[in-house]
Amino acid sequence: MAEAEGQETESLEESTDESEEEESEEEPKLKYERLSNGVTEILQKDAAGCMTVHDKFLALGTHYGKVYLLDVQGNITQKFDVSPVKINQISLDESGEHMGVCSEDGKVQVFGLYSGEEFHETFDCPIKIIAVNPHFVRTSCKQFVTGGKKLLLFERSWMSRWKSCVLHEGEGNIRSVKWRGHLIAWANNMGVKIFDVTSKQRITNVPRDDISLRPDMYPCSLCWKDSVTLIIGWGTSVKICSVKERHASEMRDLPSRYVEIVSQFETEFYISGLAPLCDQLVVLSYVKEVSEKTEREYRARPRLDIIQPLPETCEEISSDALTVRGFQENECRDYHLEYSEGESLFYIVSPRDIVVAKERDQDDHIDWLLEKKKYEEALMAAEISQKNIKRHKILDIGLAYINHLVEKGEYDIAARKCQKILGKNAALWEYEVYKFKEIGQLKAISPYLPRGDPILKPLIYEMILHEFLESDYEGFATLIREWPGDLYNNSVIVQAVRDHLKKDSQNRTLLKTLAELYTYDKNYGNALEIYLTLRHKDVFQLIHKHNLFSSIKDKIVLLMDFDSEKAVDMLLDNEDKISIKKVVEELEDRPELQHVYLHKLFKRDHHKGQRYHEKQISLYAEYDRPNLLPFLRDSTHCPLEKALEICQQRNFVEETIYLLSRMGNSRSALKMITEELHDVDKAIEFAKEQDDGELWEDLILYSIDKPPFITGLLNNIGTHVDPILLIHRIKEGMEIPNLRDSLVKILQDYNLQILLREGCKKILVADSLSLLKRMHRTQMKGVLVDEENICESCLSPILPSDAAKPFSVVAFHCRHMFHKECLPMPSMNSPAQFCNICSAKHRGPGSAILELKK
Repeated sequence: MAEAEGQETESLEESTDESEEEESEEEPKLKYERLSNGVTEILQKDAAGCMTVHDKFLALGTHYGKVYLLDVQGNITQKFDVSPVKINQISLDESGEHMGVCSEDGKVQVFGLYSGEEFHETFDCPIKIIAVNPHFVRTSCKQFVTGGKKLLLFERSWMSRWKSCVLHEGEGNIRSVKWRGHLIAWANNMGVKIFDVTSKQRITNVPRDDISLRPDMYPCSLCWKDSVTLIIGWGTSVKICSVKERHASEMRDLPSRYVEIVSQFETEFYISGLAPLCDQLVVLSYVKEVSEKTEREYRARPRLDIIQPLPETCEEISSDALTVRGFQENECRDYHLEYSEGESLFYIVSPRDIVVAKERDQDDHIDWLLEKKKYEEALMAAEISQKNIKRHKILDIGLAYINHLVEKGEYDIAARKCQKILGKNAALWEYEVYKFKEIGQLKAISPYLPRGDPILKPLIYEMILHEFLESDYEGFATLIREWPGDLYNNSVIVQAVRDHLKKDSQNRTLLKTLAELYTYDKNYGNALEIYLTLRHKDVFQLIHKHNLFSSIKDKIVLLMDFDSEKAVDMLLDNEDKISIKKVVEELEDRPELQHVYLHKLFKRDHHKGQRYHEKQISLYAEYDRPNLLPFLRDSTHCPLEKALEICQQRNFVEETIYLLSRMGNSRSALKMITEELHDVDKAIEFAKEQDDGELWEDLILYSIDKPPFITGLLNNIGTHVDPILLIHRIKEGMEIPNLRDSLVKILQDYNLQILLREGCKKILVADSLSLLKRMHRTQMKGVLVDEENICESCLSPILPSDAAKPFSVVAFHCRHMFHKECLPMPSMNSPAQFCNICSAKHRGPGSAILELKK
């Protein structure tokens, strides 16, 4: 439970505290503080009898007949000696300029706080209540009501005289009254009435539920939520009443308004006061409990509850027990609940104490979260409401959160939170790093250190790197990879790594890390040596990135041993930096690597490495025979005699056959195919490629006594050599496998050739006819002859300047034109005329297509 801490405690209070000592995990809705300063001084000598609240000030009435005006901090601003006995009630209008006071000796005073107008009257009975019209400041609203044995309404007439009328009497003392707008609500011993000042009608009577309670000991509590909603609390019962307009058809002799009870429910304790809070209610309750030790009933601390009204019940939102001074002696009637509508302030008034309850703000919410050690929620709440919080700083909450996590041993979470909480504050970062160092948790904070904005002192980063270097090589290597090299003194870390390598010189992690450090320090030569020693995949990237080709000229063998494919690609891509000659020289003692390099060079460009083609013959023969024949076919620079010698020495038949063929010795090549390979199909294919009649004759002669060869020839020879030549030479009686099928194939091939020839002939004839028709259509077209045309013989205009003169023009289909007299006379043997120009250029004769005469 949230408590307003008291300065005085009694034995009975302590017993009450024991029952409340377990605090709820639910956050309270309100916070409490004592109204002190002048109030403390007043209540040391006097007792509070009543109080009313205005937005600007407070008015307190005491048992000794004094009325004090107070500011919201409890400081006395004015004092009025009204009566020698208890002040029963004080009423203020909405403007706060007029006050009404009534006391136990029957005195009633209504006066202006800033004006001279006054009303004084002393009645013959105690006046329990008074209420001035909320709009009393207006001339037309100079009204107030008083209540003792009867309820009187006082109005000032036009002559400035006060007249009174009785609104109600005969049902006991009037003990409570509230005026809102045009409606006056009051309570007597029988129930609650509402009077409409405008229509001069009483519009309802709400009877009291529990008549067993003494109305003087358990008075009714009234409050207006708005101008038409009245809340009634009496005993343990709460009723919410709504004033509504009656329909004109229902009026008759009834009041123009009526009251509907929209909610009604019971509470656990006796009600001492009510106040609205948005759509909820604040209820001050008087509590009696039975002691477990003595089994006697005692007065417990009053409670302030926030409840959510429902139609027939209510839901408790929060409940706070209040430790007010002297609560052990107070009765239900001694407590009052007043409130300020504008600021949601609630004043719990008792004879010896006044406690102010107010809604908790975001600072209070954060206070509660911090008290409950809910730091993350507190941090989130502060970030969301950073413009509204006044007492807290996000940074302070964050630092407290980090300290809390460290105390719990959650070092990784604490380190991770540093990123968000410390932000760009380098000084705080360095402070936290030293704090983590003190508890031996530098490793925990290392992943989260800032690396750009801000940058901490180099000593901080070096301290963490040394910590990892002493205990975790892999973690050290990770930090070196992730941290930029300018965060720390590189030479210091290099020396530290080298010192550790003296103890463990083969540690690959340290060697690799040292290479990275050398790279940061632009000491690429040392880095390259380490990478090559480790055969690390990043060696090629290092060479490319930092253009280290001058440093690898004597390390080509190491690179090739590590990854020959990547090394060759790199060397070939950078021939301008490392020449082919240099690479070949470096690989002289490693012919197998030399071959890999030259082979890939040849694949890229057949001519770049032509000076090494002779060498490559031996390299292919030794290390890569499958690619020897393709090399011989593609190379135009290798010496054939040398190649033939090597192939014959190694008995490479196919390569020898190719070389013999390329050197023009086709018969020797064919002989090797037939005698060495015994492959009739290859022999036939070779003969086809050479397309040499003598070669076919040699093949037939070699095959004539070999039936399998004859079968192969019969199956394939038909399209190149007349099969009859072979068939005539076959000895009678020789058994030839699949002879029938071979003969059938020969006949089929022959028929196919005939069909192909006939098809080709038809196509040729059709094409010729089509072209002839096209030529005929073209020659039938006219030819334009105008002044721009010239005679191709005399080069003068083809048309005479004088159109009246007779002329004769010959135009050929080739579009050349001549004067007829410029053409040679046709001979008797060849009467046709041809274009002189086209005939001279062997373009074919053009015949005259048109002769123009005039």
